[in-house]
Amino acid sequence: MRGIQLALSDTAWRDVLRDHLVRAGSGPVSCVDRPDPSGDDVLVVDAEHLASLPQPIAKPERVVLVATRQGCEFSRAWEAGVRCVVYRTDPIGVTVLAILSARLEAAQGRQSQK
Repeated sequence: MRGIQLALSDTAWRDVLRDHLVRAGSGPVSCVDRPDPSGDDVLVVDAEHLASLPQPIAKPERVVLVATRQGCEFSRAWEAGVRCVVYRTDPIGVTVLAILSARLEAAQGRQSQK
């Protein structure tokens, strides 16, 4: 099962999101200081961690950006190929749904390549 890496600067909110993902039965969820794009995990990042990823991002359909409504985040995400953006102020259920959707989309993309 594809894992989920949470690379978010707001560690209190990250921990709440992790708990919601675990309760949703999302599979392995890890909190990381630096996301590792080399595997197949879904990467949940904020703008700071997005900047640390190699550009363009390999398999950008598996990246979820948690934004703060600042314009520079969106242009950087667009250039990196990110397809999914949620706001930090969105209800946590919306963020969980976006993450699970990215995981499903990435898995379907991987199956169609076989």
